[in-house]
Amino acid sequence: MHLALYVMQSQPDPEQIRKIAMAIMAIMPVVILVALAAVIVPFWFICKKAGFSPWLSLLNIVPFGGLILMYVLAFGEWKVVPVQQPGWPPMPPPPPPHV
Repeated sequence: MHLALYVMQSQPDPEQIRKIAMAIMAIMPVVILVALAAVIVPFWFICKKAGFSPWLSLLNIVPFGGLILMYVLAFGEWKVVPVQQPGWPPMPPPPPPHV
C-alpha cells in the first residue's frame, strides 16, 4: 500500500528509492537460492534413481540447462533394471535348478 502511494507521487525521494533498492538487493539472493534448491534437489534424486550422475542436476543453474537435462533424462539409456510387476498374464514359475 505504501509503495503504491509512493509511486503515485510526482517527485519520489531519492533516499527512499535507495532504501527500497537496498532491501530488494538483500532479499533477492535468498529468493534465488531457495528457487534453485527447489529445482535442483528433485532433479538430484531423479538423476540418481535413473542411474545418471546426480551432479547433472546442476545443469539447472545454466540458462536452458534444465531443458537439456530433461532431454537427457527422456531420451538417455537408463542404467537401472526395471522391476517386474505382477500382472496379467501370470508369469510361469522358474525352471528347477539342474543338479
